[in-house]
Formats: sequence, C-alpha cells, structure tokens
Amino acid sequence: MPLTPLDIHNKEFGRRLRGYDEDEVNEFLDQVIKDYELLIRENKELQTQLLTVQEKLNHFANIEETLSKTIIVAQEAADELKGNAKKEAQLIIKEAEKNADRIINDSLSKSRKVSLEVEELKKQASIYRSRFRMLVEAQLEMLRKDDWDALEAAQPEEAAVER
Repeated sequence: MPLTPLDIHNKEFGRRLRGYDEDEVNEFLDQVIKDYELLIRENKELQTQLLTVQEKLNHFANIEETLSKTIIVAQEAADELKGNAKKEAQLIIKEAEKNADRIINDSLSKSRKVSLEVEELKKQASIYRSRFRMLVEAQLEMLRKDDWDALEAAQPEEAAVER
C-alpha cells in the first residue's frame, strides 16, 4: 500500500546523538507532504480527466461503429435498389419487345388480310367487268341483228290491231 501524506506527517524518527537537525527534517517532511499531496491531487484529476476522455472516446467509438454499420446498410440498400431497378428495367424492356412483336405481327396479319381482300376485290371487279362487257356486247349484238328491224315493223300493225 502506498504512503499517504498522513503517514509521512506522523512518521517519527528515533533520536541519536549526532543525528540530523530535527527542524530541517521536519521542514523537509512538510515540503514532501505538500508536494506529495499536490501530486496525489493532480493524479486524481488526471485520472478523472482520463475517465472522462475514455468515456468520450467510447462514445465516439460507438458513434463511429454505428455510422459504419449505417453506411454499410445504406450501401447494401442502394445496391439492392439498383439491382431491383435493373431487373424492373429488363422486365419493362422485355414486355415492350413482346408488345412490339405482337403489334408488328398483328399489323402484318392485317396487312396480309387487307392485301388478300384487295386482290379478291380486283378479281371480282375484273369478273364483273368481263360479265358486264359480255352483257353489253350481247345486247349490242341483239340490237344489230335484223330481227330487231322486223320487230319494229311488226309493232305498228299489232298496235293498230289492238286499238
């Protein structure tokens, strides 16, 4: 156990004949007591300061650890968000490509259908034109025949008979 200022103060030395000067020894011991008390007080203050600094250091170490964990969590969240955004973008692109393919295929199908209908209408128009031409030619042929002149001549006689 270390010495205390009280131990120094209460220390008594035996006396001998040719010993030290008692006043000098007492004066020196008083100085040692004062210095020793001062050192003990400074030591206690330094220990108190050390504890305070240690507490602050622990606090800041906890804050640093928390911030580090927070940064890691934020980075992981950002990476996950980025990955999800990429996946979503890929899904949107695939869906758009499917829709584009479907629209193109529908358009091509409709285009073919319209083209076939146009061809069919051209054929029908050609057939109608040919038939109409044949009908008109047949009618013209009938008008050109001599039988028609005979019918015209016969009609006034018949018309007179009927009256």
